[in-house]
Amino acid sequence: MSPIAYRVLFTGAAAAGLTAPAMAGTVEMTVTIPQLKVAEYHRPYVAIWLEQVGQPNIRTLAVWYDYDNRENAGTKWLRDLRTWWRKGGRNSAKPADSVTGATRAPGAQKVRFDVGNLKPGNYALVVEASREEGGREQVTLPFTWNGKSATASANGRTELGAVKATIKP
Repeated sequence: MSPIAYRVLFTGAAAAGLTAPAMAGTVEMTVTIPQLKVAEYHRPYVAIWLEQVGQPNIRTLAVWYDYDNRENAGTKWLRDLRTWWRKGGRNSAKPADSVTGATRAPGAQKVRFDVGNLKPGNYALVVEASREEGGREQVTLPFTWNGKSATASANGRTELGAVKATIKP
């Protein structure tokens, strides 16, 4: 087949809508952990996951907890991240490579995730925080993925501050 024939074939395939599905490459997030003035402060455990609206499975992007605690005691508090725990956290490996990280100090925490291929549709990034001797909070950042950049943001009230995300192809 001549080079001209290849060009015609590819051009025809694109015109017929036979292109690859919209893909997402990265999610860049800023998760703000507020400084709380309490008598006994412990850094919160945090889970961040991606879910497609209407689908039961989630994709855990990060879990920040005391993973190197003696006798693996840090894992016993993971169930306090109740929503994440029920949606799949209880069945995940701990610690999980590229997902597990240490708890973070108060302030704006910037993280980046490779999310690979996303089919077009409605999604939500969910951030849940739980603190020993403290509270629990969850924020949801819904977005529609159509192959172009998308942004989402939400504000927590107690255990989380502003949470912002940019999803890029």
